[in-house]
Amino acid sequence: LIGSAMFDKMGVFDNDPNVDRGLALHKMLRLLAASAGGSGYLNFMGNEFAHPECVDMPRGGNGYSHHLARRRWDLADNKQLKFKHAELFDACMLRWEGKLQWLQGSYKQVVVNENDKVAAFQRGDCLFVFNFHPTESYKGYRFGTSLASPPPQSKPQHHPAPM
Repeated sequence: LIGSAMFDKMGVFDNDPNVDRGLALHKMLRLLAASAGGSGYLNFMGNEFAHPECVDMPRGGNGYSHHLARRRWDLADNKQLKFKHAELFDACMLRWEGKLQWLQGSYKQVVVNENDKVAAFQRGDCLFVFNFHPTESYKGYRFGTSLASPPPQSKPQHHPAPM
């Protein structure tokens, strides 16, 4: 989805719609996996910050090369790159799961609408709603849940980024 821009358009001041959409989808898929999965969340090292390269350990098929037998942790450590944002999203997601403990709750599908590309489900006391449509936003999208009352809205909190 992001293609070669993953290597040269990931600066925090780079404006590339494909990168922005690709990172948004990456975050949505990570939240989907962390919320709809079983009772745990499995991560492969480097995925938490959208590592751009595959890992290929030395083997006969690659001439026993060590070139891709590594993770580029420097990408996530560089505050001038968007990889840091992906890493922070993952950390915040896991922190919210620790507070709300949705993995401890049961899963109940609320709606899956393939035409609208919307999926919603409950996990414990949490309601997750995903809009995967590439061009449509929905206002007032209605569906029922078994929650006794509307879930509390999370309020954005703004904290200065660490320098």
